[in-house]
Amino acid sequence: MKRMKCTVSYDGTSFAGYQVQPGKRTVQRVIEEALTKLHKGAEVKITASGRTDAGVHAKGQVFHFDTPLEIPEDRWTIALNALLPADVAVKRTEWTSDTFHARFDTNGKEYRYFVQRRAQRDPFQRNYASLYPYQLDVSAIRKAIPYLIGEFDFTSFCSAKTEVEDKVRRITSIDVKEDGDLLIFSFKGNGFLYNMVRILTGTLLAVGNGQLPAEEIPAILEAKDRTRAGKTAPPQGLYLWKVFYENDGK
Repeated sequence: MKRMKCTVSYDGTSFAGYQVQPGKRTVQRVIEEALTKLHKGAEVKITASGRTDAGVHAKGQVFHFDTPLEIPEDRWTIALNALLPADVAVKRTEWTSDTFHARFDTNGKEYRYFVQRRAQRDPFQRNYASLYPYQLDVSAIRKAIPYLIGEFDFTSFCSAKTEVEDKVRRITSIDVKEDGDLLIFSFKGNGFLYNMVRILTGTLLAVGNGQLPAEEIPAILEAKDRTRAGKTAPPQGLYLWKVFYENDGK
C-alpha cells in the first residue's frame, strides 16, 4: 500500500457539504465513488484537511488515501478526473510518506471570501459571491483588521454549534482587495473554527457599513459571546483557497 496526496477543487453549489451524509450528495462521497470504480469495486476511504459546508467552494482542498495500485503518479490526476463529475476536479496528485496525514499535518489554511457590491443581484454570480447592496467604507474595514491579527480565543466568532472546546486560534493575516464591484477578503491562520471565516466577514462588513465601530473588536473578542459579533455571511462567497503543510515553502 502506498499513500497518495491529492489537491482538489470543487464548486460547492450542488453539494450538501464535504463530509459524507446519508442520502445526500457530498464531495467526499463522489470522490470515494470514483476511487472505488478505479479500484474495481474495492471501497476506498479518503481523509481531507477539513470539512466545508453546503454551498462552500474549494480551490485547494487536500486529501489522502492508501492504494495498492501501481498507477504512475502523474496518471492519477487523469484517471480520477475521468470518473469525477464536472463540479469536482483533481488538480494535483503526488505520492507521499505513509505517515502523512491531510488533516493533522496542516500548519495553516487560507480562505477567501468574495463580496459583490451592487444594488441588484447578478444571476451569474449568485453562487460564487455574496451580494451586498449597502454602502461600504473599505478604509473602516482596513482599520478594524489589525485588531483580529494574532492569537485569541475566537468564541465570539464561531458558531454556537461548535463542538471544539479549545477555541484559541492564530490569524496571521487578513487582506481585503477591491476588483471592480468585488470585494475580496483573504484570511490566513493556523486553523479556523466552524463558521469562523463567515462570521469574521460579516463582522467586517458591519464595520464597513457603519453598524459597528472598529474599536469594538477587542471587546467582542474578550466577551467570548457569539451574539456580540456580526452576522454569519452566506456560504456561497466562501472558498477554501489553500492548505499549507510544512514542506510547501509557506
